[in-house]
Amino acid sequence: MYPLNLPPLQILLLSTRLLWAGLLLLILGLVAAYGLDKQLSLAALVLAHSLTLIGPSVLKIGYVLRLIAQARLAEGAGTHAVA
Repeated sequence: MYPLNLPPLQILLLSTRLLWAGLLLLILGLVAAYGLDKQLSLAALVLAHSLTLIGPSVLKIGYVLRLIAQARLAEGAGTHAVA
């Protein structure tokens, strides 16, 4: 049922890394696309603008993975508390 067959703590670690990577891509894209637009070639400028789209997408994937990991942790804690 879950997209990853990993322990919840590993999914949490993966989500944290994806969140940081998405934030880094977004900031790098924004700085390059809007701060260095005069110095960049057209291909580099297109790449910089694409980073401003890829960064938030990676952030969203990381956030969803974090929600999945937290749900699995709560689900595991609930079964142990009952037993």
